[in-house]
Amino acid sequence: MGEFARGHISGKGNSNRDENRMTSLFFFSLAALFEIAGCYSFWAWLRLHSSPWWLVPGIVSLAVFALCLTRIDSAYAGRAYAAYGGIYIASSLLWLRGVERISPDRWDLLGAGVSLIGALIVLFGPRPALP
Repeated sequence: MGEFARGHISGKGNSNRDENRMTSLFFFSLAALFEIAGCYSFWAWLRLHSSPWWLVPGIVSLAVFALCLTRIDSAYAGRAYAAYGGIYIASSLLWLRGVERISPDRWDLLGAGVSLIGALIVLFGPRPALP
């Protein structure tokens, strides 16, 4: 079994661990972008009465989203998905502001902050090396 599958990648020193965490944050951000864009294509089609052709890039985007999540440095899918949840919430509010041109209110920002703190705890919390 490879080192990634056993969860030992993070145990090779602090600089390697930090690099893996930054890579994970990068892939979390990409995953959020592709998931939100993919879901938005369905929103545009059904709620904004856009062309069904919006679904084609949406489906591709959702597939890329799933592939991005497989690149997260985590021995367990559930832990990667849990950490991703906070990143997704914050990214959705960036989408709200950037694409939909609606400013998040203080409750949106507070909720995103709480979820990001939770995501960072899940992602960066100390873990014992797996056998």
